[in-house]
Amino acid sequence: MKNTSKILIALGAGLAIGGLMGVLFAPDKGENTRHKIAENGKKLKDQFTRKVKLGKNKMEEQMARINGELDEVI
Repeated sequence: MKNTSKILIALGAGLAIGGLMGVLFAPDKGENTRHKIAENGKKLKDQFTRKVKLGKNKMEEQMARINGELDEVI
């Protein structure tokens, strides 16, 4: 994995953990806090799913490009 990827993953994880800690230590009712945690969890899951799909699409594009170049050589 490239250093940039590692940095972005660490940054995303840090933001998620920081957001969760902020919600947990905020003076609010337990029900509201649980609701906020559930919302943030869903948002994080959606963002992760989008990133995985983006990565998958990029990999498929690269594989198609490589296969095309191999076909030209053969």
